Amino acid sequence: MAQQYNILIVDDERALVHLLQAELSSTDRFEVDIALDGAEAINKLQSHIYDVVLLDVKMPRVGGMEVLKFLQEQSPQTQVIMLTNYASVKTAIESIKLGAYDFIAKPYDYDELIATIERAIERRRLFIDNELMKNRLYGKQKDSSIVGNSKAIVDLIERSRKVADTDSIVLIQGASGTGKELVADLIHRASPRADRPFVAMNCASIPDSLLESELFGHERGAFTNAYTSKQGLVEIAQGGTLFLDEVGDISQTIQPKLLRFLETGEFRKVGGTNTLKVNVRIISATNKDLQVEAKEGRFREDLLYRLNVITLYIPPLKDRKEDIPLLVDHFLNKHNRTKPQKKISAEAMDILLTHDWPGNVRELEHVVEGAIILSSSEVIEPEDLTLNTNLSETKKPKREKANGIQEQKIQTPYEDGDILSLEELEKIHIQKVLQQNDWSRVKTAHDLGITPKTLYLKIKRYGIETPSQ
Repeated sequence: MAQQYNILIVDDERALVHLLQAELSSTDRFEVDIALDGAEAINKLQSHIYDVVLLDVKMPRVGGMEVLKFLQEQSPQTQVIMLTNYASVKTAIESIKLGAYDFIAKPYDYDELIATIERAIERRRLFIDNELMKNRLYGKQKDSSIVGNSKAIVDLIERSRKVADTDSIVLIQGASGTGKELVADLIHRASPRADRPFVAMNCASIPDSLLESELFGHERGAFTNAYTSKQGLVEIAQGGTLFLDEVGDISQTIQPKLLRFLETGEFRKVGGTNTLKVNVRIISATNKDLQVEAKEGRFREDLLYRLNVITLYIPPLKDRKEDIPLLVDHFLNKHNRTKPQKKISAEAMDILLTHDWPGNVRELEHVVEGAIILSSSEVIEPEDLTLNTNLSETKKPKREKANGIQEQKIQTPYEDGDILSLEELEKIHIQKVLQQNDWSRVKTAHDLGITPKTLYLKIKRYGIETPSQ
C-alpha cells in the first residue's frame, strides 16, 4: 500500500472536524489528526510533520492567521488550505500573502476540497524537489539504471526488489564507484514510498560542524548566521527514503544522535527544544568495513547493528567483467552527442576487458566519455582510451595462441654481430615483453612504464605482428 499523506484539520466546530476526519480517512490515502483550536494546533505542529493543514480562520484563543504565520516559519513546505464562514476577498488575499495555498469557503463541496488537497500535495512535492535541487548535497542527478547481466548483478537486483516492500533499514556495502546510490534508488522506486521524496546525503562531504544541522535542521539563532530556521533532510524526506552515503565517515559526536533517530524516528533541531517525529526509511551505504571500524573504536557497535538489518553487497567491476560490454554500450548511448553513434573497436574493448578498474563503474564511465570526445572517427580505438594503469594490478588475459600465430623467434641484440639502432632495439624489446605477457597490451604497457595508447602507436609504427585481440 502506498504511503499515506498526513493531514491536520484545525477548526473549533467539533461536528465539522469529526465529519471531515471520517470522510478523509475513508479514502486510505490520508492519515488525519484534528485540533479544536489554534493553540492545540501549534502544539501538534511542534511534534509532527504534516503534508497539508486544513485551517479555520476564526477561532478562539489563537486564530488561524497566527497558526499560518507559525507554519510558514517552522514548516514552510506544509501546504495550508484556509476554511472559513467569513469568506471575503480581503481575508483570502491576506491568507495567500502569508503563504496559504488556497482558500475554501464553508460549507465546502467535498469533491472540490479533495481536488484542492491533491493539488496542494503536488505543490508540496514541487517545493521539495526545488529545495533538493537548490541544496543538492550529492552532486548532479545520476542515471538511475543498473546495467549488467552477470549473476552477481542479477542476484543483487532480485534481493533489492525483495527488501523494497519492507520498511527495514538497509546497508549497502561496496567500493567507491560501484553504484551504491543506484541500488538505493532502485529500492526506493520499487517500494510503497516511490511517490514520496528520495533524499540523498553524502556524509563524507559535509563538515562535522554542519552535518547535524543538514540532517536535523536548526532553529533561528542556533548559531552564528542562523538568521532563519531551517528544515533538515529528515523532514524533507518525510514519508519517503533518506539515503546516507558514506555513513562510515560520520563522526562519533553525531553517531549517538543518528542512533536515537533510527530507533525512535524522533529528533530535535539544532538549538531547538521540541521533539519532532517523522516517518522515513533509512538506506545507508559505505565503502568501509564497519565491523573493523567498530572493533577499532571508530564506529559504535550498537549503531552498526541498527544499520545492517539487511545488508546488500555490490562486487567490484573487476569481479564481473562480463558486464563491461553492456556498460560500455550504455555509456556510449548516454554520452554520445554525435550521429551516427560511435562504436568501439575490438582492440579497444580488449583493453577495457583486461583493465582492473580500481575506480569501478564510475571510472569506466569517465574513460568512455573521454574516448567519445577524443575519438576523431566513428570508431573508438585504443589510442582514444585514457587509463590510469598505475592504480591497477592488471591480470594477464587468458588466451590461447591466437589464429595459429606461433611464438616468434625474437632476435637478441648483437647475437649475429650486427650493431642495431635504438629503434630496432626498442622494437625487439617490445616484441619480447608482449610475448612474455601473452600479448596483453595493458600488462605490457604497465611493465614498460608507458600508457596503452603509446604502446599501441609503437606497435603500429614498428609493424609488430600480434595475434588478433
